[in-house]
Amino acid sequence: MDLPVILVMIVLVMAILMFIFEWVRVDVVGIIMMVVLPLLGLVTPKEAISGLSSNAVVSIIAVIIIGAGLDKTGAMNVLARVLLRFAGKSQSRIMLLISGTVSLISSFMQNIGAAALFLPATKRICRQTNIPVSRILMPMGFLAIIGGCITLIGSSPLILLNDVMRITNPQAEPFGLFAVTPVGLALMVAGLGYFFLFGRLVLPSGQGEETSGPMSASLKRTYQDIGSLLEVKIPEDFQATQTLAELEIRPHFFVTVVGIAKAGGGINFTPMPDDTVGPGDVLAVNGSPDMVAKLAKAYGWEVREDLEVFAEHLSSNNAGIMEVIVSPRSDLTRSSLRSSEFRRKYGVNPLALFRGNKAYVAGISTLILQTGDALLLQGRWEKFHFLKQEHDLIFTEDVQGEILRTEKIKFAVGSLVLSLTLILLFHVQLSIALLAGALGMVLTKVLSIDEAYQSVDWMTVFLLGGLIPLGIAFEKTGAAKLIAETIMAMLGNVSPLLLLTVVGILTSFFTLVVSNVGAAVLMVPLAMNMAGTAGADPRIAGLVVAVACSNTFILPTHQVNALIMRPGGYRTLDYFKAGAGMTLVYLVVMMAAVYFFYGVAA
Repeated sequence: MDLPVILVMIVLVMAILMFIFEWVRVDVVGIIMMVVLPLLGLVTPKEAISGLSSNAVVSIIAVIIIGAGLDKTGAMNVLARVLLRFAGKSQSRIMLLISGTVSLISSFMQNIGAAALFLPATKRICRQTNIPVSRILMPMGFLAIIGGCITLIGSSPLILLNDVMRITNPQAEPFGLFAVTPVGLALMVAGLGYFFLFGRLVLPSGQGEETSGPMSASLKRTYQDIGSLLEVKIPEDFQATQTLAELEIRPHFFVTVVGIAKAGGGINFTPMPDDTVGPGDVLAVNGSPDMVAKLAKAYGWEVREDLEVFAEHLSSNNAGIMEVIVSPRSDLTRSSLRSSEFRRKYGVNPLALFRGNKAYVAGISTLILQTGDALLLQGRWEKFHFLKQEHDLIFTEDVQGEILRTEKIKFAVGSLVLSLTLILLFHVQLSIALLAGALGMVLTKVLSIDEAYQSVDWMTVFLLGGLIPLGIAFEKTGAAKLIAETIMAMLGNVSPLLLLTVVGILTSFFTLVVSNVGAAVLMVPLAMNMAGTAGADPRIAGLVVAVACSNTFILPTHQVNALIMRPGGYRTLDYFKAGAGMTLVYLVVMMAAVYFFYGVAA
């Protein structure tokens, strides 16, 4: 073992230790590799920074921008709403529907993005159906990870695969977009079947993290008696249509009507005093449950247990409660909310006014506003973003949500279709085709160029950019070949299928302690060299590594597992309990699919 091999092994061990013990952030590890490797003479300076301009890195940047554009237009939310209508209240059907949908979506966008997009909808439907969220979030997360194996752009290791293969063997034929689809679909079906058959045994039944609802904890402490959001149905036999002013709901019951769904259709999210309510209408009200019950009893109305009509519109994903302070230069000073037509102008509902250490609920529309008054407002997030731009009021907390550009949804979907068309029909290089789709998002103003830059996960970019030169050094110094020959000597004469199974097992364990990107960069050259020695196809060995990099369920080390851990109320033991079986199923199905679809000799 010569000096370069010893040095690259030392650097490899240091990188693994930094990943395991998190002495520095993972992207810093990548930057360290870009600096240390050329200083040690293991790669040239050009090779050290080549990862930042690689096909893999550019493809990942473009995929993230395309996903951000789809999210910005609400395209994924529209799909989610349509699919969830068919879920009903069956736990198994909800799990299969949500998990299967997320799996398919993560095949063409980052799996962390797909999981994050469906997280609010999943929590909401669990609340509506009284199903523990822990029963749904883990299958959703696991299937999001598996879905990244359906296409070559679904996960970072698969995006990286062709580049790393070329480092090991420049003549290796690159894989196409759907080359891995048979394996990915088999894994998806197996994953859904695993949770359908054994979910009740392996999944925890806890309710998960308590959701904060539409109002933050700090606001709840200040406005303790403000109540909560409830839905009231006016029966068909209600005697007459009346205005809100005539009903005097706020003065008598300290309850604020924040939405009216008319029996004939249409929803008003900022009801005015002269708006009418009548038979068949549904009201969204904010107030204490006791006072809302008194209101319903007084008029013969019905208080619903859960939001039905307003479940989507006023969910915490789309609406909430914010506190604002009247600024010294505000045009609202020395005027009342009613005289300034506050509701009509800004589209939000005043719930309370805080002045002199006292909160007022009734009569706030006629109070003359003063500098320093605090207003508690309820409304949809896009209205708060608009209000923030007016500079009349100072927000005490960051505004959640964002303004969706639903009118641009066709352009967002069209940009994605453009990328897929260039890849499938014109065989354009993956990075260029995806960049074309990302550019389409910018040129059609789905995203501004600044929003496109902000959407990119630069931590992943620098991690990947730094690990690619480590893979180059691993191959260039002969370290990969040395390890391959050592393992082959230990294994002896084995069949290609058994060799690939060993590769899959090694990769699955390796990806638990380092990033899946790091596992791919380091294991692909190793596996290709091992396959070459055993007479197996080196390309298929590389593919097995890239797919096995997603076999990471036992620990919450994957980004998706980390995302769902707190909302699902999971512990590490929960991942081990559900993930151990999933890991075995994954390995068996992966190797069976490789055997049947790629003709690997047994």
